[in-house]
Amino acid sequence: MRTLFLFLLPFSLLAQPAQVDVCVYGGTSAGVMAAYAAKKAGKSVVLIEPGRHLGGLSSGGLGATDIGNKFAITGLARDFYRRIGRHYGKFEQWTFEPHVAEQIFNQYVTEANITVLYNHRAAGVEKKGNRIVGLFLQKTSPKPDNGGLIRAKQFIDCSYEGDLMAQADVAFTVGREANSQYGETWNGVQLLDKHQFPDGVDPYVVPGKPESGLLYGISSAKLQPNGTGDASVQAYNYRMCLTDNPANRIPITRPAGYDSTKYTLLLRQIQKHEPKELTWNLMHFVIMPNRKTDINNCGGFSTDMIGANFDYPNASYERRTEIIRDHEEYTKGLFYFIGHDPRVPKHLRDEMLNWGYPKDEYTDNGNFSHQLYIREARRMVGDYVMTQANCEGKTTVTDGVGMAAYTMDSHNCQRLIVEKDGQAMVKNEGDVQVGGFPPYPVSYRALVPKRGSIQNLLVPVCLSATHIAYGSIRMEPVFMVLAQSSALAACQAIDENKAVQDIDVKKLQNQLAQNPLLNGAKPEILIDNDDAQRVVRQGNWLRETNGGKYGTSMLVAEPAKEPMSVRFLLPDNRPGRYIVYVYNPNRVGGGGNPDEHGSQTGTRDRDKANNITVRLNTGKAVQKITLDQQQHTGDWINLGEHTLTTGKPYLELSNEGTSGVVVADAVLFVPLR
Repeated sequence: MRTLFLFLLPFSLLAQPAQVDVCVYGGTSAGVMAAYAAKKAGKSVVLIEPGRHLGGLSSGGLGATDIGNKFAITGLARDFYRRIGRHYGKFEQWTFEPHVAEQIFNQYVTEANITVLYNHRAAGVEKKGNRIVGLFLQKTSPKPDNGGLIRAKQFIDCSYEGDLMAQADVAFTVGREANSQYGETWNGVQLLDKHQFPDGVDPYVVPGKPESGLLYGISSAKLQPNGTGDASVQAYNYRMCLTDNPANRIPITRPAGYDSTKYTLLLRQIQKHEPKELTWNLMHFVIMPNRKTDINNCGGFSTDMIGANFDYPNASYERRTEIIRDHEEYTKGLFYFIGHDPRVPKHLRDEMLNWGYPKDEYTDNGNFSHQLYIREARRMVGDYVMTQANCEGKTTVTDGVGMAAYTMDSHNCQRLIVEKDGQAMVKNEGDVQVGGFPPYPVSYRALVPKRGSIQNLLVPVCLSATHIAYGSIRMEPVFMVLAQSSALAACQAIDENKAVQDIDVKKLQNQLAQNPLLNGAKPEILIDNDDAQRVVRQGNWLRETNGGKYGTSMLVAEPAKEPMSVRFLLPDNRPGRYIVYVYNPNRVGGGGNPDEHGSQTGTRDRDKANNITVRLNTGKAVQKITLDQQQHTGDWINLGEHTLTTGKPYLELSNEGTSGVVVADAVLFVPLR
C-alpha cells in the first residue's frame, strides 16, 4: 500500500518525504521559524506554503515592526531582527525592505535544508481517532490539482487563516465576543474616536437624501450597544511599500476596475477637515531603508477596506481570491485617486505623485505586495483562552512559552450611519487602542486544542484568544516566538510519545531559556533595571514607565548634585568573551518628530548626557568607558568586546561628571562563539 501511495504522488513530490516528523502549514514568518526550529531539533520537516513566497506579512510590506516592547522578543525571532541588522550594518534593526526580509527567511530554510512545497494548500486531513495522520494537498499553480498527501507525527498550523486547524475540526471562533462572555471591557462593538470621521460627514450619495442610497463602503447595519458581540472582523489592508526615489520608482497608474465613486467619502472627509499633508494625516507613513515606506491605515478613510472581509475567514479559496483582488484594486485605486482626481486638494495630489511602486520589490507580482494583511481570521478555542485580563496583568499564567507586549489593538470593523443631534452621519466602529501594560506571558495551553480534541496539532498564529486579547498578541515577532515554542513542543511530544496537551511544559520552558538559538551556544546575559536581585541603585533614581523603555520601566537620573549610580550584577559563573551593550531608550515628550520606528522622540532625549561614566568590572579589573546617550536613541549602544572571569563582575552607570540626564534601562552581554 505504501508503494502505491508513493506511485500516485505527483512528480513535484516524488523527491520529497511522504512521511516526516513535523509538517508545518503556512510559510509565514511563524511557519519559517517553526520549520527551522523543528529541523534544528533533529526532526524531519516539510513546510507547506500556498503561495510563492516565504515570510507572510514580514516580507509582504510590514517593514516597520510592531514590537510593543523589545523585551518580549526572544530566540529565533530576535535572531531574525539581528540578521536584518547585519544586512544594514547594525546590531539589530526593526525596519527593513520586503525583499531583504524574504532573503533572510530563505536563508533559514537553506541553512537547515528544509523541504518547502510552494503553491500547495490544505485540501483536507486524514484522521485516526483524535490524531491527524495525513494532510491532503492541492496544487495552486498553474491550476488547482491534486497535490498528494503528507503524513507526519506532528502538525503545526502557522497560517493566518487557521485552515489546517479548521479542517481537523478543532473548535474555533470568528468575530468579537460580547464583553460579558469573559468579563472584558474592550471587546465587542466599540464606537470610539480613533481613526474616525469628523462629525457631519453625510453618508448618502446625494447629501441629505436617504432615498439616493448609501455611499460605497457604508453598511446599512444598525449600531449595537457597546460591548455587544458579533461576527464582524477587523479590517484588512496592504502594508504598502512605495518609494520616492525616481531611479527606482514606477508611477502609480489607473488600475483595472477603477471606480472613483469608491472614494467619495474621502472627499467629504477632506471637506470637513483638510489635512496639511498626506503623511501622518490620511496615511501612516513610516520610512524604511533606501527611501521606501511601510504605509498603514490612518484616519477615518484610508487604506483599510472596512467591512469587505467578513466572508474571508471561513470562505472558500476561490472566494478568498476574490476578496484579495478587491482589496488590491481598492488600494491601487486609492493611491491613483489621491494623485489624479482634480477634486483632491493640489498639495495632496502633488505629494502622492512623489511616490510610486519600487522596481526592486515584488518583481514577480507587478511590484505589488503578495500578502494581504490578515489581521484576524479564525481563532482557536482551547482549554485556556487569553483575555483582556492577561494583557493587563490582572491574570497571569505559569505555563508561558512566549511573551506579548503590544497595545490591545483592533482596527475598525464596520462603517455605518450614526444619528447625532438629529443628523445622520457616517462613523467607523471597532477601533480600539488601549495599552500601558508591560509584557505578559502567553499560555502554552492557548497554542493547543482542547483535551479530547486533536492531540498532535499546535496553532501558534490562530491561537486561543478573545478578539481584543488577540489584538495585542497578533504581532509578527510574537508569532515567530510562539512558533519556535510550538515546534519544540511538537518535537518533545514525539520524543516523549505524548499528546501535545500532556508534555512537560517546564522542560520546554527550560529549553527555550537555555538554548534560544538552538545551536548549543551559551545564552546571552540580559539584565533589566527591574531585576531586583541583580540591580543595585544608589541615589534617588526616578522610575519611568512610559517611553521606549526595554521591559517594564527605565531609571532616570535628572541633573543633580548628589552622586547616583545603577549597578547591574553579572552572573559569577559565566566566564567568557562578550560583546557588551547598553540599551538607550527614548523618552517620549517635548515635541519632535517620529523616528524610524514611528516612535515619538523630542527634547527629553536631547537633554540626555553625552559623557556618562560606565564602569565594567570584568571580575579581575575595572574598566572605565564613556557613554553618549544622545546617540542611538531607542537602540543598543555597543561598548565593545570584553572578557568576563569569575569573581564579582558588574556594569555600573553613574552621573559622575555629567550635567545631563542619565538613563539606566538594560544591559546585554552577547557571547562570542
